[in-house]
Amino acid sequence: MDSLSILKPRTIQSYDQGSWKTFDDELVTEEHLQIILNGQKLVSMACTPEHTCELAVGYLFSEGFISHYEDISAVKVTHPLLVEVETTEAIEFSSPQQINTCMGRGSGIPVKRHPHPDDHHLWSPVHLLQLIEELDTNSIIFKKTGGVHGAAIGDRQGTLARFDDIGRHNALDKVIGYTFLQQIPLHDKCLLLSGRIASEILFKLARAGFPMIVSRSAPTFKAVEEAEKLGITVVGFARNQRFNLYCHGERIASE
Repeated sequence: MDSLSILKPRTIQSYDQGSWKTFDDELVTEEHLQIILNGQKLVSMACTPEHTCELAVGYLFSEGFISHYEDISAVKVTHPLLVEVETTEAIEFSSPQQINTCMGRGSGIPVKRHPHPDDHHLWSPVHLLQLIEELDTNSIIFKKTGGVHGAAIGDRQGTLARFDDIGRHNALDKVIGYTFLQQIPLHDKCLLLSGRIASEILFKLARAGFPMIVSRSAPTFKAVEEAEKLGITVVGFARNQRFNLYCHGERIASE
């Protein structure tokens, strides 16, 4: 299977303090991924064309089409922009969806309160800041283009995996798909995000089972309100050796 380039060159012009210059730059690629579920087209989504298997599986989980690893009987990636998933049981769904990357499909699946069992070890504030710094440091595509969001899974040793995409929801779904396919337990992990924590983001990580989210950006009031109910720790504006704690601080040490 051939891979697709996630960067493409283009000659552009820039204006700076009264003068123009021409130079070659790189722009992030935007393509459309087709997800085929049990032989039927489910969705076409704009995305960055890498790790599309994880994106497709994460999307199916986030939107409630699958709930357990055993729900999947086969996954085929015949092309980076075509992922075919077969489930062990038939699934009914409406007409194919065309979605952008700024918000989820909005399936309206109720989010249950997760017990979020803890391993009785508090997270160090210094370590959380190290994890978010790793998210920034390893954001090579963002540094080149400024055109992607990043999401990662972290534990008390460091970053386990990170993914980029032109959409926040896609980047998160790639993380969720990765943890789903690798069957990684999440009770002692945290989700790291470069962008805003909106309620759709919060619901996705709640369904996956993350007990904590740490972002460089801000949460919305609704996201914090729902996180309070669901038992999820929300940390925002994590940058420059500081962060804001919005709810469920019992998982973070007071040092």
